[in-house]
Amino acid sequence: MATLEKIRNRAGLLVLVVGVALFAFIIGDFLNSGSTYFRQSQERIAEINGEVIHYQDYQQRIDEMTEMYKMQMGTTSVPEESMVQLRQMVFNNMVEEIVLGEATAEIGMTVSPDELFDMVQGENISPLIQQMPMFTNPQTGQFDKAALLNYLKAIDDENIASLPADQQSQFIQARNFWLFWEKNIKNQRLEQKYTSLLSKAISANKLDAQESFNETAESSDIVYAMQSYSTIPDSTIAVSKSEIEKLYNQRKESFKQKEAKVLTYVTLDIRPSQEDYDNVEKDIDAIKTEFSTTENVADLVNENSDVPYVDAFLTDKSFDAEMKQFATTAAIGDVYGPVFESDRYRMFKLVAKTQAPDSVKVSHIMLAGRTEAETETLTDSLMTALKGGADFAELAKKYSADQAAENGGELGWFTELTALRGVNEDFKDAVFSAALNEIKVVKSMYGTHLVKVTEKTKNVTKYKVADIEMAVSPSSKTYSKLYNDLNQFIANNQDIDKLDAAAKEAGYNVSTNQTVTADNQMLGMIKNSRPVIRWAFQNDKGAISEIFECDDKFVIAAVEGSISEGYRPLSMVSDALKREIIAQKKGDQIASELSAKNLTTVEAYAEAMGAHVDTVKFVNFGTRRISGIGVEPKLNAAVAMAQVDQVSAPVKGNNGVYVFKVYARNQENKEFNEAEQVRTLDASNTYRFAYQAIQSLINDADIEDNRIRFY
Repeated sequence: MATLEKIRNRAGLLVLVVGVALFAFIIGDFLNSGSTYFRQSQERIAEINGEVIHYQDYQQRIDEMTEMYKMQMGTTSVPEESMVQLRQMVFNNMVEEIVLGEATAEIGMTVSPDELFDMVQGENISPLIQQMPMFTNPQTGQFDKAALLNYLKAIDDENIASLPADQQSQFIQARNFWLFWEKNIKNQRLEQKYTSLLSKAISANKLDAQESFNETAESSDIVYAMQSYSTIPDSTIAVSKSEIEKLYNQRKESFKQKEAKVLTYVTLDIRPSQEDYDNVEKDIDAIKTEFSTTENVADLVNENSDVPYVDAFLTDKSFDAEMKQFATTAAIGDVYGPVFESDRYRMFKLVAKTQAPDSVKVSHIMLAGRTEAETETLTDSLMTALKGGADFAELAKKYSADQAAENGGELGWFTELTALRGVNEDFKDAVFSAALNEIKVVKSMYGTHLVKVTEKTKNVTKYKVADIEMAVSPSSKTYSKLYNDLNQFIANNQDIDKLDAAAKEAGYNVSTNQTVTADNQMLGMIKNSRPVIRWAFQNDKGAISEIFECDDKFVIAAVEGSISEGYRPLSMVSDALKREIIAQKKGDQIASELSAKNLTTVEAYAEAMGAHVDTVKFVNFGTRRISGIGVEPKLNAAVAMAQVDQVSAPVKGNNGVYVFKVYARNQENKEFNEAEQVRTLDASNTYRFAYQAIQSLINDADIEDNRIRFY
């Protein structure tokens, strides 16, 4: 009882303790879940009309696109420049999918499963599929639906599961390739349906047709004279602040801009020192004697050269000018060089010369996917059958494990170089030593080949040349000195206002007032400089960066300032607007002075202008760029409306004031066909809609792009 009484007396304290414990439990849970929320927020690549693109989804799509690039280009790596383009392409695709998905969902437009099936294996195969080389009949050059269906059968899950484990990855890769394109085909079809719907709502009428026909049906030949605006000094033209402000307000919509940073940046080329050149010259000189005398030239080249030894006979068409000159005039064993060009030293040796076919046409039966014993047994059986008169092409169709089987095993033409690089040295030796229709057995990384040479080109002179190349690149000593000197420069110059002058005094290249946005991939023309732009968007005015290594340059950057998203301020565009107003006023002045002279010939105007008379033919209203003049739409319009043999009034153009006379009219030898002209205009409008309709959706979308945080 005493214990209960104590509890009652301290009930308030107990409630407080329990409450604090519950609060700690709840807030702890909230913070834990909140950390996930904040992490997800930080991993947002972008937000399009409220729909979030997460980093993982974006990166997965990039990985897909990268694999497609590797497969199509036949490479195992992707250059950074190409990766930049792939990332942008993926982002553009994801934005387009979102905005198009919203627009089509709003009107109930979809691509049904039956519609997709019809496009990928039905009666209306997508052009994307029909253009793929793997589905083209090599004999007709046309799309082969049977090849497509065989491909789909091969990448079916059940078929892949039945294959040996060492073959499955290749077919899984092929399936992923197909799924990638199937998704693109579906998206493309949805876009086509949407843009087609819009384009059908607008059709050219007979007035449009007549106007379009007239623009090109008649053209004019003219004589003209032009007085350039540069003949009047800018300093003589007064432009007020109010005039600039007025033009700015008229053009304000064209000055929309994204958030930007204004930078000063300093660059230093990472170049070899004279000591580096001297050292490479000593290295190549040191092996010249051995190069001249060695019997094992391949090993010497591979140990010392930046390019491997090519153990193949080549025609002189395969050589650059210097190697061709040497090979065609040297005796076997002669050595040429060392010579220096384009930051590399080279030395040649003529190893051998022969008369032989430049190319051979090869067919093969490739055996793969079997055990070594099974392959050997089948090889013996096929060789026996072929010696007995069996048809090589039929056996290839039945047994060969590659796509050439469909064409009787025909691989096409090989030079020694393509045979060496495409397969291996054994394959090259076999096909270039074989007699016509002789069958040889060769092994490669792809499997076992029964090869047959079916045609040969005529014999030509071919050369085997050893080529030692040593590029001169900055040594670690040179690299360190360049880096340390620049690093010391940064340490001594932390005032952005003095950075320009200090950099020039130190002999560095410097650029000022350079504007970059978050989606710029390069700083100016500097390759691999995206990290500099990322740094700029993480720092404020006055910050000076560390040293960035961008391809073959060191770069340091300083933030001069930031520009908010919206409209470029008048101060940033006033110089350009002022130049435009000056040009307008010069035009008014020149035109007024010329008109006051009341001249009657183009020659007289040319004399007054201090210019010469020139001619140009076939000018019409639709001419985009007038030959010898450039883009002058006002002149186009004036010529189209002018009377023949009548000297025009002065015409104020983009670059100067023109006076002209039409001396001939040219009529197209064709009749106006309203229906045909309408069809042409509608087709043109449909083409424009394909881009403009989607781009309009993107322009109107609320896009928050955070890629600068990640890439």
